[in-house]
Amino acid sequence: MRKITTIVVFLTLLFTFELKSQNPINPDIVEIGWLEHLGDTIPLDLVFNSEVNKQVTLRELIDKPTVLSFVYFNCPGVCNPLQESISRVAEKVDMELGKDYQILTISFDVTDTPEKAQKKKSNFIDNIVKEKAAHWMYLTGDQENIDAITEAVGFRYKETGLDFAHPSGIILISPDGKITRYLYGLDFLPFDLKMAIIEAQQGIPRPTISKVLQYCFNYDPQGQTYTLSVTRVAGTVIMFIAVLVFIGLIIGKRRSAKKEN
Repeated sequence: MRKITTIVVFLTLLFTFELKSQNPINPDIVEIGWLEHLGDTIPLDLVFNSEVNKQVTLRELIDKPTVLSFVYFNCPGVCNPLQESISRVAEKVDMELGKDYQILTISFDVTDTPEKAQKKKSNFIDNIVKEKAAHWMYLTGDQENIDAITEAVGFRYKETGLDFAHPSGIILISPDGKITRYLYGLDFLPFDLKMAIIEAQQGIPRPTISKVLQYCFNYDPQGQTYTLSVTRVAGTVIMFIAVLVFIGLIIGKRRSAKKEN
């Protein structure tokens, strides 16, 4: 009995030490990736150029749930697949573009122009009814405004030669500019987007499942990949088993006491 209790205490202490040894995420050292700012309001007075070369503010544009994404037009990697995915899900989702929501794509490359934006947009609106295409807007801007919006939503990217290293995903913005949801990756389910649009309409911020994945995986900056944190996952399992064993011991002890009485 004492040996089992000692083992449980030891495993609990070991897991506690493991948790304390994990350094918390420091926003200052995250160069590439997402830092969620759920519930924050983006700066709506930022000025950008539309694909028709008209100066607009985010306040003028955002009047309904908005699907926000960041790309740069010469991207050789994930930007095109991301925009294709947005186009496909916009066709399939049970919501009306222009009425229930809109799409906003912002270039984070200061060298991109409205002319480039218009050409790029034309490549990804095939799945969208032409009269609805106006509700998918492409914006370009100067460095100050780009920095302000990317920092506000926690989109961290880094220039690497002529290209950029950057994450992929979309952000849902409420009609009053509040960040309500992050959906990561390149593929989005129509149901997930529909729920995110509804939440954005209500101004309800929701956490993402990626927070669980971040606990289970560590980012390897050299390999630029995520690796399973065996120690952390094993520690969680051990802690869970230890709690079950501890509860079992208490129940067993009480039963034994009742039999003796």
